[in-house]
Amino acid sequence: MIMVKRYVLGVFCSFMALFSTGVFAQDNVIDRVEWVVGDKCILRSNIEETIRYWQSNGTKIEGDPYCVIGEDLAVQRLFLHQAALDSIEIDETQLLRDVDSQMDYVTQRIGSKEKLQEYFNMNSAEIREMYREQLYNVRMMEMMKHKIIGEIKVSPALVRRFVDSLPADSLPFIPEQYEVQVLTLVPPIDQEEIDRVKGELRDYTERILNGETSFSTMALLYSEDPGSARRGGELDFMGRAQLQPEFAAVAFNLTDPSKVSKIVETEYGFHIIQLMEKRGDRVKVRHILRTPRRSSENIKKMLLRLDSISEGIKAGEVSFEDAVGLYSHDKDTRNNYGVMYNKMSASSRFGIDELPADVARVVDGLKPGDVSQPFTWTLDNGKTVCAIAKMKAKVEAHTATMKDDYEILKGMYQAKLSDERIEEWIREKQRVTYVRINPESRNCEFKYPGWIFYEEK
Repeated sequence: MIMVKRYVLGVFCSFMALFSTGVFAQDNVIDRVEWVVGDKCILRSNIEETIRYWQSNGTKIEGDPYCVIGEDLAVQRLFLHQAALDSIEIDETQLLRDVDSQMDYVTQRIGSKEKLQEYFNMNSAEIREMYREQLYNVRMMEMMKHKIIGEIKVSPALVRRFVDSLPADSLPFIPEQYEVQVLTLVPPIDQEEIDRVKGELRDYTERILNGETSFSTMALLYSEDPGSARRGGELDFMGRAQLQPEFAAVAFNLTDPSKVSKIVETEYGFHIIQLMEKRGDRVKVRHILRTPRRSSENIKKMLLRLDSISEGIKAGEVSFEDAVGLYSHDKDTRNNYGVMYNKMSASSRFGIDELPADVARVVDGLKPGDVSQPFTWTLDNGKTVCAIAKMKAKVEAHTATMKDDYEILKGMYQAKLSDERIEEWIREKQRVTYVRINPESRNCEFKYPGWIFYEEK
């Protein structure tokens, strides 16, 4: 029975290659089957497309591309097959959003949609589907790897033993790092500006309800939420905790998809919302965001106030830490004496390129204890604030040590253990999975040399 299944699979893969529309762009050879992994076949055109995909993303290919990519696709098939058996699912809406972002990024790099189509020798729909399939496979592999690896807990003693086993020149070099404190003031918005924005949103609502236009069209034209505007204001299904409280309170009370909500204010600005669908404790909506602008006069006033506060700090009238508690408008740093937190490193240390650009610009060159001149800072939510910054501490560039860089070294050790678990899993799957490869490619130097290649009978 097994041999019959393998024969049927071989016929099917040959059929797929025969009727594949893929033709090699470089040598004009008709498509053929390069690998069969389990019940999945990998065509030469699949390898060609993936090579171009890697190249379009700037991914360097070490070695023969057909060997490297062929094996990579074969390993993908192992993970994807197991993911299907384990019923792993991904968020298709988020996937399509990421595909759009990737398409936009690559189009910008290559110059135009026409050049992108010429590069891949495909139309836009085919390119989009190629990116969707590639990203889908990557996400499924990530989730499957996460499941295989599980939770890895390590003790300081094990980390130290790992570090002691490493050659001195293999320890990571840590570039110069900074600990920065900020005191932030938010300039007020004039009432006339708020009234202007609300008037625009009321006009949008009236035009939508009169049937003059659609909500999605107005969102595409006018919404200032860059993430959703190009999708007609559409957001993914979300629970209450994923939304701003004020936004969620209105969105979850909507019942009629033909209506438009009242104007809602959040920290991002003012919104109107339209219900699309409800599923249990999740809701899918469209929204239009308009953000009122802070006047240059109000920004100037805040900068002058910060200049006065800064002078008081420098004169020793008040410490920077106390000034933060007295004046700062930023709830995230006010209760931490103004110390900024680096989510990437889970610490208060930043490389200069990890700091927000506006902050990096003013602290670069400061000595520990120095306070910057007042500056404007555009936050991730688009809000303009005014701030002063203090260089709390500066850590010189150095080779990582257990004392100063434990979390980094711990991460290295956990990564090593993760890689070992993945490699062990791959070796086991190689041993029990039916694999066949085109004889011309069997002399490749494989990353995982344990492939057992079955011969045709």
